[in-house]
Amino acid sequence: MSQELIQAVMVLTKTKGFAPEVIFESLEAALLQAYRKEPSSNPDAYVELNRETGEYKVMAKKEVVEAVETPETQISLEDARQQSPRFEIGDVVEMNVTPANFGRSAAHTAKQMLIQRLKEAERSVVFEEYFSREGDIITGIIERVEGKNVYINLGKTEAILPPTEQIATETYREGDRIKCYIVEVKKTTKGPQIMISRTHPGLLKRLFELEVPEIFEGVVELKSVAREPGMRSKIAVYSRDENIDPVGACVGQKGQRVQHIVDELHDEKIDIVKWDEDPAIYIANSLSPAKVVSVDVNEEEKASRVVVPDYQLSLAIGKAGQNARLAAKLTNWKIDIKSETQAQEEPFEPYASGAGEA
Repeated sequence: MSQELIQAVMVLTKTKGFAPEVIFESLEAALLQAYRKEPSSNPDAYVELNRETGEYKVMAKKEVVEAVETPETQISLEDARQQSPRFEIGDVVEMNVTPANFGRSAAHTAKQMLIQRLKEAERSVVFEEYFSREGDIITGIIERVEGKNVYINLGKTEAILPPTEQIATETYREGDRIKCYIVEVKKTTKGPQIMISRTHPGLLKRLFELEVPEIFEGVVELKSVAREPGMRSKIAVYSRDENIDPVGACVGQKGQRVQHIVDELHDEKIDIVKWDEDPAIYIANSLSPAKVVSVDVNEEEKASRVVVPDYQLSLAIGKAGQNARLAAKLTNWKIDIKSETQAQEEPFEPYASGAGEA
C-alpha cells in the first residue's frame, strides 16, 4: 500500500488540515494494533513507516539466548549471528518480525483504526482551537432549533446556545448569522461541546473591542459592564490620555460605533459613562442620563446616598428601578436615591466619612 498510502496522507493533509507527521504517527499506531492481533506477536514491537515510500515493517527487540523458550522475545545465538557475527549471549537484537501474510489484513484493520484515530485527532484540534477562545466572540449561522436549544454552525463544528443564555426578546431563525460569546468548551465522547451566550456581559465588552479601535489598542479602557440583556446596558470607560474622550470614542461620529452594537443586540439600549477613581463622581456618572446634585459615600460599606433634582428622580431610578439597578451593578456600590425635596423632608443620616459633590 506504499504509494497509495502516501497519496492518502497528502489528501488528508489538504482536506483535514492535519500535519503529515500526525497522520504517519496515527498510521504506525494503527498498524501496530493490527500486528498485536496476530498470534504470537511480540509485546514490545513497534512499526517503522517510511515517510517517502510508504513502506513499513514491524520491528521488535529479541534477547540472544542459548536455548529459545519464548520465540516472541528470544532468538538463538546461531540465528542472531546470521545477522552479525558480533552478537553474544545476552545481547539484544532488533529485527524485522513482520508476519508473512500481514499486508492485506493489516491494511484493512489499519484503515479502520486510522479513521477512528483521525476522528479523535480532528476533535482534539477543534477542541484546542475553541478552548483557547473561551471568553472570545464568534460568528456563526443558526443551523437549527431543537426544543429550547439553538444550534449554531461554526464551520468546523457546532455550538449550543441554551435557553439560559438566550435573550428573551430575540427570535432565532435558521440561516441567520449571529455573534455569540464563548462561555465554556468541554471535551465529550462525541467531540467538543461549545456553550455560547447572547446574554453574557463579555459579549458587550468584545463587541466594543471590535467596533472601537481605541479599546482594542488599549488607549481607552473598558472598566466595567452591566447588562439586562435585550433591555439595557451600561459600560464605564476611561482614558489616561486627557486628549482622548473615552465616551466620545465609544459613541463614534454621529453615534455610528455604538449604533452598530445596538443593531447587533437588536436595539438593546446602551449607556456609556466615564469611569472615575473618585467613587462619588463615578456613581454620579453611572446614573446617566439623570443629573445628580450630590453623592455621599461610605467606602467601608461601599454604600452611597444620592440626591437628584425632583424632576430627575424617576429618570435616576428608571423604569422598575432599572437605571439605579444597573448603576449599582456597574459600580459595585449600593446606591440609595432621593429627590431634593425628599432629602429636605427626611434627610439622610450622614456617614462617618467620605462625602462628595457630584
